[in-house]
Amino acid sequence: MSDRKKESADDLALAFQKNRILFGHDPSPGLLAFEIEGTDSVRVYRREKGKTVSSVEPLRPFILLERKELLAGWAGEAEVEPMEGEGAFRHIAILPDTAALDSFRKHLVQKTGRTATAPGAPYLYLSDRVHQFLLLTGKTSFLGMRFPDLKRLQLDIETYTGEGFDFPNPARPSDRIIAIALSDSDGWEELLSGKEMRESELLETMVKRIRERDPDVIEGHNLFRFDLEYIEKRARRHGVKLALGRDGSILRGHGSRLQVAERTITYRKYEIAGRQIVDTWILAQHYDVATRSLPGFGLKDVARHLGVAPEGRTYIPGSRISHYFDHDPDKLFLYAMDDVRETRALGAIFSPGYFTQAQIFPYGYQNVVLRGNATKINSLFMREYLHRRHAIPRPWMVGREITGGYTDIRDPGIRKHVLNCDITSLYPSIMMTFEFFPAKDKLGVLPVLLKDLTEFRVQAKHAAKACPAGDRRVTLESLQSTFKILINSFYGYLGFSQGHFNDYEAANQVTSKGRELIQEIVGNLEREGAQILEVDTDGIYFVPPDGIRTAAAEEKLMVRISKSLPEGIRLELAGRYKGMFNYKKKNYVLLDEEGRLIVKGSGLRSRGLERFQREWMNGMFHLLLKNKRKKIPELLERYRQDLENHALPVEMFMKTETLQDSLENYREKVKAKRRNAAAPYELAIRSDRSYQAGDQVSYYVTGTAARLKVHENCKLASEYDADRPDENIAYYQAKLKELYKRFQPWIEGEKR
Repeated sequence: MSDRKKESADDLALAFQKNRILFGHDPSPGLLAFEIEGTDSVRVYRREKGKTVSSVEPLRPFILLERKELLAGWAGEAEVEPMEGEGAFRHIAILPDTAALDSFRKHLVQKTGRTATAPGAPYLYLSDRVHQFLLLTGKTSFLGMRFPDLKRLQLDIETYTGEGFDFPNPARPSDRIIAIALSDSDGWEELLSGKEMRESELLETMVKRIRERDPDVIEGHNLFRFDLEYIEKRARRHGVKLALGRDGSILRGHGSRLQVAERTITYRKYEIAGRQIVDTWILAQHYDVATRSLPGFGLKDVARHLGVAPEGRTYIPGSRISHYFDHDPDKLFLYAMDDVRETRALGAIFSPGYFTQAQIFPYGYQNVVLRGNATKINSLFMREYLHRRHAIPRPWMVGREITGGYTDIRDPGIRKHVLNCDITSLYPSIMMTFEFFPAKDKLGVLPVLLKDLTEFRVQAKHAAKACPAGDRRVTLESLQSTFKILINSFYGYLGFSQGHFNDYEAANQVTSKGRELIQEIVGNLEREGAQILEVDTDGIYFVPPDGIRTAAAEEKLMVRISKSLPEGIRLELAGRYKGMFNYKKKNYVLLDEEGRLIVKGSGLRSRGLERFQREWMNGMFHLLLKNKRKKIPELLERYRQDLENHALPVEMFMKTETLQDSLENYREKVKAKRRNAAAPYELAIRSDRSYQAGDQVSYYVTGTAARLKVHENCKLASEYDADRPDENIAYYQAKLKELYKRFQPWIEGEKR
């Protein structure tokens, strides 16, 4: 790549950062981390001429007030500024330090009788002091930097489990850390061996290496919910000081919760002064919300799925870690090093978008990963309104129900030569074209952001396509991907109950117009002679009219269909497929032009299905869509025989479920008959491991009857012995038979 092209790619990224509403009003470059120091200061770490340095800046904590009179009766000092315009919170009280902030908050609770989170509280208090600092100063992280400029260190531990136990427990004397694998983005790697060091030495050496390598970010897979918690407890046992902070301070943690789509994850959130902690297990959860494609969230599953497992990668069953340490430690150490290499690769895939978000939002990099999109968008409004000293409205906590998009299915069945068209960024395009913006946004922040982000995304997308593979292309692709996520999140923000600028009416206007436009396109396609198969909010699957068989003819069809659409609403051909099985609304299977299956919908790819069911379905779908349905009974019989002969490994028939409740809550609900007993919870209770909400439990069904109580006839997958197989053949064969019956009308040709 020529120097001129390199400069143009970097220049484009830097040009975006000049947009102060989006990237903050303080353009200070290279900021890495922000740490509260004392009661009135923030230590700011930054990269300067290749070195990491820090400086101290004043902290001006604040609380927003509905009225100035709320100060009456408080003996402390505050600088109170009125804010212009409409909005509930019309005054900002800036306090001299955090002690005054805490004192004033307690005063407000006593004076108003309402806590800060109570509905209708006449004041707004933000508990994250770094967030407060960034909101008022307009600073953000990493400006002028590219993702490869980050110093990333990967960490993984292997632990010994005492004889007679299935899972490691840091509180058990027999259990301990037996290896620590480290690597970083510069290519450095090191394995700390429990054969050569006592556990206390392992921990001390780990601390020393991290301080020597001085990373900006520490990455690991399940760092929060296993590695760091285990390290913390074992270090406490040995009196080892985990002085991992850039200022020499120790690792600190506290209980926290994270909502990822429908899942609530409890975990211990750790922080290291001057550094960020990024858990690739959590990044995988976020990735799967968008793609719904991961077979599981374990490191090996994710790495294999994304094609980054090292060639010749060493695999060891988790239940055999202790055995290998005792009998073949070299293989165990190879396994541990492959773990950190996969973590490094996953970080390089998942993290660039969050790096870009840290350049935008007033949160530290670590917290950008842990905050929801609507919360982050709300912070953009807050920052700009505070910058202009404009009053901030109260969220509409309760509003009209928001109606969804238009979905439909026509004549379920199997079709050949299927096209998919959709409206590019349907809801954001509607918002821009018809000016459906929140009424409370008096400064017009949302339309400016939406317009700029749309323009930036187009520029970044085009530049990325013209840029050869490499760091600069990663930067541009990260920018355009991040801009796309933000663009598509603005509609969701309208219905965000905690958003200060939410607007349920505007949200309904958007969905109403979306339904109208999609139905208009459906009508146009039908008038052209197309056969509509599936409609899903912003996209339509259809069999094209007779005579439309070339790419040129398809594009001309799109042009004709688009003629009646308003300016700013763009229809595009999004896909061509050899075949489609539209089963139920929002549940369908596509066969692409390269013969690959794309399965959509929870009814067809639910993780509630065992793996052998999913694989049988995929094989069956291939045969259906390739017009080889007569071979499906043969496929059924092969799987039935494999079950009969115990020919399937436990991974094929075990089920993995996530604990949504703590074990204590589960017991109480079962006792009160508010829920039924369930296998994963019963197994967790019987095991020696301290399970918590968000943990996953893998188990299989035992016994001989096809119908039985699963929670009374189950074992952990780790207990399965292939030499003495005890899986319930009748139970699993019945499941296979039920699956066949579900699709029997199409398999046997009763339906098209």
